[in-house]
This record gives sequence, structure tokens and C-alpha cells, in this order.
Amino acid sequence: MVKSGIALIGATFLIAACSSDPNVNRSTAIGAGLGAAAGGVLGNNVSGGNTLGGAAIGAVVGGVAGNAVGRSQQPQASSVNTRQYYDSRTGRYYYYNPSDGYYYWENGERRY
Repeated sequence: MVKSGIALIGATFLIAACSSDPNVNRSTAIGAGLGAAAGGVLGNNVSGGNTLGGAAIGAVVGGVAGNAVGRSQQPQASSVNTRQYYDSRTGRYYYYNPSDGYYYWENGERRY
């Protein structure tokens, strides 16, 4: 049981490692911590004293939920009101994305 609990908690940290955004990682860690606390209480009270099992399952569920919340709060690139420029050498249009400071071709590939 201890090995499976450690594996579930490890899976939660792997989910957090999939993102380079600190806000997503923080949301995942907070979700995992809150889930572990709630799961430990429920496991102890409902499952006949199985605190570790409840905490492990709660950490995974909370980590996944926290990760989803963190990813949903990330700013999305917007092409609304984006002015396009014409490159006469290549015969292609490009635009500037102010959210990341890069120029992109019309098909979304980075220009520089």
C-alpha cells in the first residue's frame, strides 16, 4: 500500500513537471496539497483508517484538478485586430504578436 501511495504522489509531481509555467506548477502543487489533506481525512474517517491511501488518491485528483485550473488561466495568443504586413521578398504575410514579442507568418510559424 505504501508503494502504491508513493507512486500516486509521484504521478502528481510528473503532471506538474509537464509545464514550464510557474503559475500552472503552483496551481498543481496547491491542488495536490489540498487533495491530499482532504483525501487523508476522508480515508481515515470513511475507509476504516486508511489515511495514506486516501491522501494519495486525493493528491492525484487534486493535482490533476489544479493543473487544469492553472492551464485554463494561462493567457491565450489572440489574433484579433492583428495587423498583417506583406514581405515582398517571400510573397507572404506576417504579423506581430504583442503577447510574446515575436513575428509570425500567416500560417503561425515563427518568422525570426
